[in-house]
Amino acid sequence: MSSSEFGPDEPPQAPRDDAGDEGDQPAGVRIPRANVRWEHADAPPRLSRARLRLLRRRLEVSASTAEHAPEAAGEVEVPPSRLEAGTVRALAAVVGAEHVTTDAAERFAHAGGMSYADLLRRREAAAVAAPDAVVRPASHGEVLEVLRVCEREELAVVPYGGGTSVVGGVGVPTRPNVTVEFGRLAELVEVDETSQTATMQPGLTGPEAERLLAERGYTLGHFPQSWERSTVGGWVVTRSAGQLSTGMGRIDDLVVAMRVATPRGTLTVGHGPRSAAGPDLRELFLGSEGALGLLTEVTLRVRPVPSVRRYLGWSFRDLASGLAACRTLRQAGIAPDVLRLSDEEETEVTFQLAGRAGTAMRGYQRLRRQSGGCLLITGWEGTSEAIERSRQRHASALVKAAGGVPLGAKVGAAWHESRYDAPHLRDALLDVGVLAETLETATSWTALPELHEAVTSTVRRVLTDLGTPPIVMAHVSHAYPTGASLYVTVLAKRLDDDPVEQWWAAKRAAGDVIAEHGATITHHHAVGTDHLPWLTDEIGQLGVDILTAVKHTVDPAGILNPGVLVPPAED
Repeated sequence: MSSSEFGPDEPPQAPRDDAGDEGDQPAGVRIPRANVRWEHADAPPRLSRARLRLLRRRLEVSASTAEHAPEAAGEVEVPPSRLEAGTVRALAAVVGAEHVTTDAAERFAHAGGMSYADLLRRREAAAVAAPDAVVRPASHGEVLEVLRVCEREELAVVPYGGGTSVVGGVGVPTRPNVTVEFGRLAELVEVDETSQTATMQPGLTGPEAERLLAERGYTLGHFPQSWERSTVGGWVVTRSAGQLSTGMGRIDDLVVAMRVATPRGTLTVGHGPRSAAGPDLRELFLGSEGALGLLTEVTLRVRPVPSVRRYLGWSFRDLASGLAACRTLRQAGIAPDVLRLSDEEETEVTFQLAGRAGTAMRGYQRLRRQSGGCLLITGWEGTSEAIERSRQRHASALVKAAGGVPLGAKVGAAWHESRYDAPHLRDALLDVGVLAETLETATSWTALPELHEAVTSTVRRVLTDLGTPPIVMAHVSHAYPTGASLYVTVLAKRLDDDPVEQWWAAKRAAGDVIAEHGATITHHHAVGTDHLPWLTDEIGQLGVDILTAVKHTVDPAGILNPGVLVPPAED
């Protein structure tokens, strides 16, 4: 079933949701365009000479196209807040006047997530829709009271953690709305060392959560690529998968209990390590994206801080042999904590950007009678030297038996040291006129090779037909006994006429292919608004009806993140 069967073939645009036509609005406020980069640094990231050579050769892009940098755009117009003074006072009575703002710059800073479309809109659009206010509660009780005020005043509520959604999960509804930001709910509440659990508030960022846990000798071990900015609460409500997920599990494997605020009241779920008391209600809120309630506290499994870390690089002749090795490792129960296999294109780009080191690696491959091939990164983390050496020995023996050529610890260390670079690099790529975006899915081991070929070739064909032949590269990085994820990165020279539609032409085609192959539309980026067109394909109309019924029960007025996860009600 194609996305066009769900409605118009236009990409989701902020503002979203069709509720509340406010008519003509007064002129907005013009403010400096700021806070549109991953890292708010005075010195934006620069592209290395190797990267610029690659862009010139493959995409016909040069550094002279830096007029796309956000600084060149000057100012942006932000619409005035539509909240009446009485509404602002009611919110201030709950959280304190200093924690409610209608300031244009603050609202602009919360006007969307970090998808390619979100970033382009904030970087270049003349005017950008923004929330009508930003509210910062500091307790579960305050969150409940804010929801009561918003329900009474008919305000939509968009929860905001680190603002790193890449699927339209924190966009701006058309109807009057407020962003509830969780920066003041950012404490480590308790560590139960006997049970090895930690209770946390949702606003903790990855680095802050790890710092607080490390003071007690523990780690969560959850490191998504967005780790520097994303939050504990955001991970839980989007079913995040960290880079150690093969060994440590995804965030949903770590959740023990949750406390959730809804317009109907408080829901506390999770009692004991396992329960037979009916369906597990935690599953309703894992991945719920704030559409069913606002997470205010979560208890997670933790483990001692690792003292031993081992990362190695390997080369396989082709993707098929690398996939076979990964599958065997996982099904034999000896997979390393990190298991990341790049396809031929991603491997080639990686080695090209490595300069002399990459050339040396290619020479070593030739000595081992390999050419091209696929890069595999394996990683182990733990507290026992003996155990980690044993784990590494067994897994490495299997990898070698499957045809893997060892590339050594330097290759593994290089990946580990650069594993958070991609979001920073994307800022620099956007500055020089490059479309830089990703998509991801997951399927069975049986279907994975065909799905990889179908998705990558479809994206390549669509963008080539638009006159912008792309670089399309992919990797497998989250492995399970029955299958694995597929993560695709796309680079292309951007079209100036309609760069957002350029990407959405490829994204729609890829989504249709994913649905046709029976794979999931999202493995760890969540649904948001962007993946709604394919949700019915995945869970069926009955599944959509069940989600809708749950939302009506906990959020009868439909104020929670409208348009996200649950399709909007038809008129």
